[in-house]
Amino acid sequence: MKVLVPVKRVVDYNVKVRVKSDNTGVDIANVKMSMNPFDEIAVEEATRLKEAGKVTEVIAVSAGVTQCQETLRTAMAIGADRGILVETAVELEPLAVAKLLKALADKEQPQLIILGKQAIDDDSNQTGQMLAALLGWPQATFASKVVLEDGKVTVTREVDGGLETLSLTLPAIVTTDLRLNEPRYVTLPNIMKAKKKTLDVTKPEDLGVDVTPRLKTVKVAEPAKRSAGIKVPDVATLVAKLRTEAKVI
Repeated sequence: MKVLVPVKRVVDYNVKVRVKSDNTGVDIANVKMSMNPFDEIAVEEATRLKEAGKVTEVIAVSAGVTQCQETLRTAMAIGADRGILVETAVELEPLAVAKLLKALADKEQPQLIILGKQAIDDDSNQTGQMLAALLGWPQATFASKVVLEDGKVTVTREVDGGLETLSLTLPAIVTTDLRLNEPRYVTLPNIMKAKKKTLDVTKPEDLGVDVTPRLKTVKVAEPAKRSAGIKVPDVATLVAKLRTEAKVI
């Protein structure tokens, strides 16, 4: 049984991002890049399923610039068996990524696709849902527990009111939430082993997918700085200011 795990190269979550001076986007020059944390959780979950004997092969997939190979090597160091890079310099939107993943799914025929619920750079939270629609597969989003057995995957997912448990018939798509697992520390021996694993490179046109952007970024701006707070002498003054100045009550 194959599991496909898409991973994205993003600005490291510890980095304080800055907007470019011309307001066209975020400055990523000389900035540390790493795997999207939610995707790292997805790779860890797929690896655990393989270690439990439920899965035979884990394939990591990424789409983007050449440097995404580093992200795929990290995924293989965690436990993925091989990697596929769809190389393109075009800034990919969720629908384009979903179409690329559908083309790869048609080619590789995985029984399960596990991916992060969202990327921490654009926070779109769309790719998994779009991919499920394109493939016509059942999906479970925001997974906090995944159990694979008897041709079905049982997923506990986090919803506003608590937890919801779904049973999906394979093939299926699962998007991961933070509480699903804690990714393992990548050791040096595994990093060295990952360098010997197969990493195939293809292009969007080879998959018959048009990744031309449909959206245009008009302007990127930093949020307004917070104004200084004030002290009030009593509750009555606080309520009055909330009503007359802040207009929140």
